[in-house]
Amino acid sequence: MKDSDIKVLEAIPIFRLEKPRYPLKFGAVVMRETTYCQIRVKVENRKGKVAWGDGGMFLSTVWAFPDPDVDLDLKDKAMREVVERFCKLVTQYSGYAHPIEIFMDLEPELKKIRKEIEEKYSFPKEFPYLAVLVSASPVDCAIHDAFGNVNEISSYDGYDENFMSRDLAHWLGKDFKGKYPSMFIRKRYLKKVPVFHLVGGLDKLREKEVDETDPQDGLPNSLEGWVKRDGLFCLKVKLKGNDLAWDLERYLDVFHIAHEANKKAKRFYFSIDTNEQCESPEYIVELLNKIKERNPLAYEELLFVEQPTERDLRLHKFDMRKLASLKPVFIDESLTSLEDFQLAIELGWSGIAVKTCKCHSKALIFISKAKKEGIPYVIPDLTNPAISLVHSAGFAGRTYPLKGLESNSCQYFPNASLAEAKVHPGIFRRKNGFLNLESIRGYGFGFRMEEILKWRE
Repeated sequence: MKDSDIKVLEAIPIFRLEKPRYPLKFGAVVMRETTYCQIRVKVENRKGKVAWGDGGMFLSTVWAFPDPDVDLDLKDKAMREVVERFCKLVTQYSGYAHPIEIFMDLEPELKKIRKEIEEKYSFPKEFPYLAVLVSASPVDCAIHDAFGNVNEISSYDGYDENFMSRDLAHWLGKDFKGKYPSMFIRKRYLKKVPVFHLVGGLDKLREKEVDETDPQDGLPNSLEGWVKRDGLFCLKVKLKGNDLAWDLERYLDVFHIAHEANKKAKRFYFSIDTNEQCESPEYIVELLNKIKERNPLAYEELLFVEQPTERDLRLHKFDMRKLASLKPVFIDESLTSLEDFQLAIELGWSGIAVKTCKCHSKALIFISKAKKEGIPYVIPDLTNPAISLVHSAGFAGRTYPLKGLESNSCQYFPNASLAEAKVHPGIFRRKNGFLNLESIRGYGFGFRMEEILKWRE
């Protein structure tokens, strides 16, 4: 028992629909609108002190629940219901506890909610647990933020033995006896982190492609424009995964444009992502060999490959060792549990993609295991806007990812973050290929919600 332990008194969800400036294509889907969920929670610690906390996340149905046989509105309804039921669940948690304990204790109940909603709506296939985690993530985030606020600390300073009654061995086994998440994260925020820019499947690459049909809001409408404006040197390229010729040319085009548009960069870093569309890892092996043959530098600057094959690791149990011997390959959609983590390593995956949209509590446990076992991890995006981007950027600034983080909302959803951008300009306006994190300060996750709310008035 710790005086810092908290009890959730209230959890209030707010939903709003957001539309991108232009459609975002990844894998086999196109995002034309999505629900943003913001959560406010009120907590009390054992000393009787009360404070509020906040969390936010896109309920990205097209990514977390891609089943084409289920109507988009029904998917959204189901994910909103998870949010509402989890809000109720956390307020019913008995007693006081640390935020990680609250989430991990309640995860079995989340799995019950999943089955109940699946049966309620008669989904033809399983209601993806990934969609459940995405829906629960803003609630979990808000609880961690409130925990920091009520105890007047940065939330990241509350992950050691002074604030946690249980060590990591409780979830990760005896090898983690006496170990806490604090041992696997940074003591303070980095001042800035490299940022990966997303090149979506429908994105225009060159300025000459831009025409009157594109947004007339003063922001770039092409990769060339974004690279010039933001000094980008890290780029993530969405590929089809089933059209080798197109994928090869697309990647090489992006490579050339980046080099042409940013002459100041000393080195570029690229990643490729087919969002599960490859029938087998051999597709990427062949693509990599063709890239190396056509342009050795483009091959050298390719830092890693993300989730080339289907998210169900057990379906085919692809051996990834041949691919991983060429370039590191990371699971993303596949990672929802520690069992997934372990199986992926056994199958030869190089590492994991950690996202705050899969719940902050689980992310801390995943990175602790990864760091101790020498397994690399990356921090991709969910096109996070508003405080969800501040959260993700702060997470990257307090951890040890392979190379910074991915951030895309400035391209696709800038209007979803107008107030937040006033308070955290360096996070919402990339400069010289970096996000500046110096605006993250104060208690909790450093959102500075009082200032954000004033800008909304």
